[in-house]
Amino acid sequence: MKNNYVNTAKGFITAVTGCLSSILGVLFVPVLLLIVSNVIDYITGLMAASQRPGGGISSYQSIRGIAKKVSLWLLVIVGAMIDALLKYSADTLGFTMPFRFLVACVVAIWIVCNEIISILENMVDIGIKIPSFLMPLVKSIKAYGENISGTLTKDREE
Repeated sequence: MKNNYVNTAKGFITAVTGCLSSILGVLFVPVLLLIVSNVIDYITGLMAASQRPGGGISSYQSIRGIAKKVSLWLLVIVGAMIDALLKYSADTLGFTMPFRFLVACVVAIWIVCNEIISILENMVDIGIKIPSFLMPLVKSIKAYGENISGTLTKDREE
């Protein structure tokens, strides 16, 4: 009987994952990373709250943190909307776009980098020693994403 529930759960998870992967395509992995990083950042933020000046958890700060994360998700949706506009414009002009969800992916990756930076800062506040190369590495990836978006903008302006 227990094995039946496990198989049903595995089937459900596989179906949901397959459906989301089919809908999101290349955006699936950044969205998955965004979900995981949001959860980890929220949990480590709660753990670090008592270690910070004026420490403790307040419902106001918690709700504000959740609102911030919802707003970040809206940024990814805005990126997907921009991608849809670009695809529509290209289709109208007879061009084939070689990518799907480019802007949304760059936005999601940038947000994941911010979340990872926040997670690392929370861990430092908790008292965990992190490897010295980790923070510069994540900041470098974030800057690379910003440079890509800056390059795309500069190409359009020229």
